[in-house]
Amino acid sequence: MKETELKDGDFCQVVAGTHKGKSGTATDLNISKTGHLTITVVQENGVRFKTLGKNVRLVLG
Repeated sequence: MKETELKDGDFCQVVAGTHKGKSGTATDLNISKTGHLTITVVQENGVRFKTLGKNVRLVLG
């Protein structure tokens, strides 16, 4: 799988952390005060959650 930069609107899967195993559309990408990438993930059922960028991977195709 080719690694590319995650951007707003991309479909991603959470591979670590509290929300591991969930997937959805990445929105609201932000760099926190501590310098970490935070992402809001919107699942197909409309449920939203926040996670760190290091915990997600881009799903291609």
